[in-house]
Amino acid sequence: MTDERPLRLHCFAHAGAGVSAFYGWSPRLGAGVETVAHLLPGRERRRREARLTRPADLLTDLLGRFTAQDRGVPYVLYGHSLGALVAYTLTRALHEAGLAGPSLLVVGACPPPDAASDLSDACRARDEDLLHLLDEVGALPRGAGPDGLWHRAVLPVLRDDLVLAHGLRAAAREPSPAGLLDVPVLAVAGADDPLAPPRAMAQWKHWTSGRFTARTVPGDHFFVRGSELPRLVGRAARVVRRLTPDPARVSS
Repeated sequence: MTDERPLRLHCFAHAGAGVSAFYGWSPRLGAGVETVAHLLPGRERRRREARLTRPADLLTDLLGRFTAQDRGVPYVLYGHSLGALVAYTLTRALHEAGLAGPSLLVVGACPPPDAASDLSDACRARDEDLLHLLDEVGALPRGAGPDGLWHRAVLPVLRDDLVLAHGLRAAAREPSPAGLLDVPVLAVAGADDPLAPPRAMAQWKHWTSGRFTARTVPGDHFFVRGSELPRLVGRAARVVRRLTPDPARVSS
């Protein structure tokens, strides 16, 4: 048992998804790490809200949740695919505002913003072309035909998320007035991910002046659903907590 405050792990999901991929994470993260999954508008309980396709609107939706963070209280961000761009964009915005950012940024299944990205580059392709690409990379569910529920309910969300991803990648390539991030970054690749292979994920090292680590776990683009990723992130989060002084004890 421990009397330490749990370290919060804020999670952002891939394009077209809600937050269900993180539902089983808690027991796999290990003791002392608490998952907070952030749902973007236009899905699940926020399905009646307009979906976001512009970086500025994303930050309007998210930034207020993090500007009130207590200084000295560590937290970690994890983003998967689109979520990696969301997590990076949020970290950069906090950095530019001179506010406390994450003690660790973890990005998964997403090439860095200056690399090619087949899916986000196809954000405005015809439905049949986008579906063909999704099928090629194993991201199209079985039975997702043009007249099915997935095509009607999920494809519009996915397409808007890809438009957002495209915009986030372009915005990230613009020079930051605050300079390069100085946040430690952990980049995680799926061994069999055709969209963000290990060699591509390793290039995130150019997006921070802080410590950089790259790891590969079993799985394809959706390794977020497996057991190895939360175990890896949980270990990293506990290292962060161990290395960051407890502000309550420091001030006492």
